[in-house]
Amino acid sequence: MAPPGEPPPLQIQTRTNNNNNMDHSVSLPIQNQQHYNNGFVREVKHYKKWFPWLIPFFVVANVVVFVITMYVNNCPRNSVSCIARFLHRFSFQPFKENPLLGPSSLTLQKMGALDVNRVVRRHQGWRLITCMWLHGGVFHLLANMLGILFIGIRLEQEFGFVLIGLLFVISGFGGSLLSALFIQSNISVGASGALFGLLGGMLSELITNWSMYDNKIAALLTLVIIIGVNLTIGILPHVDNFAHIGGFLTGFLLGFVFLIRPQFGWINQRYARVEYSPTRAKPKFKKYQCILWVLSLIILIVGLSVGLAALLRGVDANNHCSWCHYLSCVPTSKWSCHTEPAYCLSNQLGNQLNVTCSSNGKSTTYLMQDPSSSQIQQLCTQLCN
Repeated sequence: MAPPGEPPPLQIQTRTNNNNNMDHSVSLPIQNQQHYNNGFVREVKHYKKWFPWLIPFFVVANVVVFVITMYVNNCPRNSVSCIARFLHRFSFQPFKENPLLGPSSLTLQKMGALDVNRVVRRHQGWRLITCMWLHGGVFHLLANMLGILFIGIRLEQEFGFVLIGLLFVISGFGGSLLSALFIQSNISVGASGALFGLLGGMLSELITNWSMYDNKIAALLTLVIIIGVNLTIGILPHVDNFAHIGGFLTGFLLGFVFLIRPQFGWINQRYARVEYSPTRAKPKFKKYQCILWVLSLIILIVGLSVGLAALLRGVDANNHCSWCHYLSCVPTSKWSCHTEPAYCLSNQLGNQLNVTCSSNGKSTTYLMQDPSSSQIQQLCTQLCN
């Protein structure tokens, strides 16, 4: 209660939001009331709600890049057959070549897909970033964008566009880096690494701000199950689970660095009137938060630096881990994990094109006059599959 003749102290509401959409509010008396007018109060800056615009912008950017990729692909001109020809140059490659309704691998490579050979031998390290803005098809794009919107908007509301933007991009880079170290024969595209980085950040945020949450165990189990299911799906063929794992680990470590919250006691002390302040000063962060912050930052810097140095030296991580390939694909009687790109020998005699698949030895002759390299690659892919 305020002294006689003095207005009562204003109250400030701070909120934290966990993964189950449950709000936690704490009322804090404000020391300096001159910043507040007409009885309105503001949120403490450490817990303010941000307007999410960067994550939607990232989603729009991915969609625009996909449309440009399909324009460059120009299936009717460069391929023998196309799906949805009424879309003209935006039509899709045949299902046998690309079951995701998307462009050819040659187009993706031209647009900046992750190609280890080009990164190492042609010094095109920028592909570690550009590949995360490309997608293999409509299905691939929709799955990633829905996940990014669902998770990213919530995080951006809580922590702002700067931290979540950095978390997104660095996690995508971490996913590309691990993928390049283990998958060196195929190209790789997609924002899956960044998406799993957001999931990893959510998990570490829950851990580092553990004392602020109600229903801690339920929130933790729910998040772990979601992450576990998504990583398990990654062991299917043609899915780059190394990008998922690399993005998740990077985001998990970044979460301890970027998404740390100060204690409520410190907030209360900072905004309280003098007579409400405790005799003993409260630290801004708890000891375990500081330890996790330091360890995560060290591991992250060392891990990314060593990984990048190894990649640029041409190291194949499979030579140092004979079982790691099972993290990305587990062979069964239903499918094979052999996903080597199709290579063919071809020769043209008049209007006859002879194509021979190098991997299975199959050979077929086609009646074609002056076929383009894209058309030959499509025929090769169909023959080898």
